[in-house]
Amino acid sequence: MSGSRITFHVGQDGQPEALERVAAHVRAQLARTSHEELRSARRPVFAGIGASFAALAAPVEVLRAHGVAAQRVLSSEVESGLSGFDTDLLLGVSQSGRSSETLAAFTAAEGARTVAVLNVSPSPLGDLADLTVDLGNEPDSFASTIGFTGTIVALDLIAGAMAGRAGDPWQGIGARVRSVRELAAAAIAPLLPRAAACVAADCVASGGSRTSAEEAALLLREVPRMPAAASATRNYLHGEMESAGNTLHVVFGDGREIDLAHTLSGAGHLTLLVTTQDVDPGEHLGVVRIPEVAVGPRAVLETVVVQELVQALSIERDVPIESFVFANHDTKQGGLNPEDFAVAALTSHSS
Repeated sequence: MSGSRITFHVGQDGQPEALERVAAHVRAQLARTSHEELRSARRPVFAGIGASFAALAAPVEVLRAHGVAAQRVLSSEVESGLSGFDTDLLLGVSQSGRSSETLAAFTAAEGARTVAVLNVSPSPLGDLADLTVDLGNEPDSFASTIGFTGTIVALDLIAGAMAGRAGDPWQGIGARVRSVRELAAAAIAPLLPRAAACVAADCVASGGSRTSAEEAALLLREVPRMPAAASATRNYLHGEMESAGNTLHVVFGDGREIDLAHTLSGAGHLTLLVTTQDVDPGEHLGVVRIPEVAVGPRAVLETVVVQELVQALSIERDVPIESFVFANHDTKQGGLNPEDFAVAALTSHSS
């Protein structure tokens, strides 16, 4: 496989098996002697842009819980170098290995080892890095499915190695993905007519689930073209929720998030809660209950719910999936590949 393009639907359908492959592929790489130095990093800076930046919230949460002083930054923040960052390792994420901002960050990096987490290998970013971890050139959709969730798998396994974590939380991930997708479809279906008429969406979470909220906001913009924003739970409570009105609220979490979901839905605002807790749905509240798992697998399962939501909304809003409007040719080295748009255009409501 060579990181080729597939449609969003094909990505969803093949995701359970793909994630099992990615986990096995990354485990094998981390077992090599050449990757042993990852375990000694104590002050890593994680950098990415777009969806790759969103994916970094989960591993940073894992590392901080184990006492490792990890930071998450936009690649554009370190394009001029690591001055001002007390770090011993720069880990950059780019599924294509061609993201302009991450390439600039690696070019300017001095005084720290560099690790590239990629799907496509070989790639320009991999060529710059001291060390690479790749997903195995998995085919992915333009609005990412397997590439994004596979990146979460890889980053979590890397974080586990850095932290000296016991055990592997990724056993059985394929079966869990299939089960959660079915639960999500059932919970989302009654919400669709009203959700499709919403003018915007707020996606709210804390901790490692900020990965899910940020990816949700991005996919809502990319797939059904719904204006969306991601917020940290406690920040959302400090005024951001005041703009609720004909908005869809997607809330991830088990603590204050449940109260938030009840507050919003109780005031008549359409809310989808993704939680491990036993919460009853209501007139304005949809609930997807996911299994209790570790931070990384939870972010993947929450993202599976989001993928189901956006593909259903694209149909309801009559927006063909991946019918992208803007082509920004300075975001990837060598510009965008026209074939990406050609494959995306193949996706139809009947696929």
